[in-house]
Amino acid sequence: MFGIFNEPTVIFDKKIAWVGLGKLGMPCAEACVKKGFDTSGYDPAYRTSSLVQIKSSLEEAVIDRDIVFIAVPTPHQDGYDGREPTSDKPVQDFSYDAVKDVLKQLDKICNEKQIIVLVSTVLPGTVRRELNPLYLKNKIVYNPYLIAMSTVAHDMINPEMIMIGTKNAHEGTMCTYKTEVLTNFYNQLCDNSPRIETGTWEEVECMKVFYNTFISNKIALVNMIQDVSHKLGFTNVDKVTSALAQSSQRITGPAYMKAGMGDGGACHPRDNIALRWLAKELGLGYDVFETIMTAREKQAENMALAILEHGKNVWFTSDTYKANTDLVDGSYSLLVQHFIKQHGGTIADGMDEPVEIIVRVHESDQFTCDEKTKIFDPWRTYPKAANVIYYGA
Repeated sequence: MFGIFNEPTVIFDKKIAWVGLGKLGMPCAEACVKKGFDTSGYDPAYRTSSLVQIKSSLEEAVIDRDIVFIAVPTPHQDGYDGREPTSDKPVQDFSYDAVKDVLKQLDKICNEKQIIVLVSTVLPGTVRRELNPLYLKNKIVYNPYLIAMSTVAHDMINPEMIMIGTKNAHEGTMCTYKTEVLTNFYNQLCDNSPRIETGTWEEVECMKVFYNTFISNKIALVNMIQDVSHKLGFTNVDKVTSALAQSSQRITGPAYMKAGMGDGGACHPRDNIALRWLAKELGLGYDVFETIMTAREKQAENMALAILEHGKNVWFTSDTYKANTDLVDGSYSLLVQHFIKQHGGTIADGMDEPVEIIVRVHESDQFTCDEKTKIFDPWRTYPKAANVIYYGA
């Protein structure tokens, strides 16, 4: 869900504290002071500021505060920051030791009326599984920032969006209250008028890390065009990327940002396969398109397995790769059906025979069935009912 900043229902007069005054916390805390907020701060390392009321202990910093922001590091081990190769290293989660230590201390210091807000980056699932259980007074809020280290203060008060994650989003009076308080805070803090995205802890955790890695993927693809241009000759990478950057209908706009059935058709899958050959032919030393095609196939298999959890005899509303056509070239529907059969399911020829589950291939597909037949909807737009399964929700 999202909303646009409106006039606050109450004037924000809360006292705030920042725990962790490093590269993120200090610029944010000082930005709050400049906007007129009563701001204290604490960091176990020695810090100085002419603006923030830096306290000598965590308890002194937070004891009389209405909102406590936690901005302590969640690092990796040395050698994982990208300044040297990491692709051959063992995979690692972030380290949450500092966050856990702060939450344990706050649980002893704070009262149930204080709002605890985690800003530090964590992986999806972390708050519910590892962090919130450490703070027993109330449920913490996850509120990560989209900032660059060189422009923290500017980015904080001019954000693209504000993300607020709570245990059950808008379910419950306390969750709504916390969201309203933070909305009022950012309403007075920000110079622009960013949208507010609210959700569960997990939804906001995903927003944060997939935002960052979406950028990484975009840069990797653009720099592959640079490599190809260098190897191929007669090609200026800027000509190519400029043409793509101005393609707002499909590439830089919101198109294809709704999860559902995978990529298909006579062109896209084959283009990826052909570019795998080109990457090898030019000696690029990497193959992002192998990863893309593997992901496409594994996603189809994952969908097939999810379908089979609800029935073995399956009818797909269409075999075509998109609606309003009879073309089946590169059909994602047929790819999912391949995995249905591979894992022991059967594909019904039509609704004339009994089926256990219907897969809604295209959002525009029309069909009728009884209440006993399950409807598997990867688009999550079919009217909700007891027999409707929303994939991905």
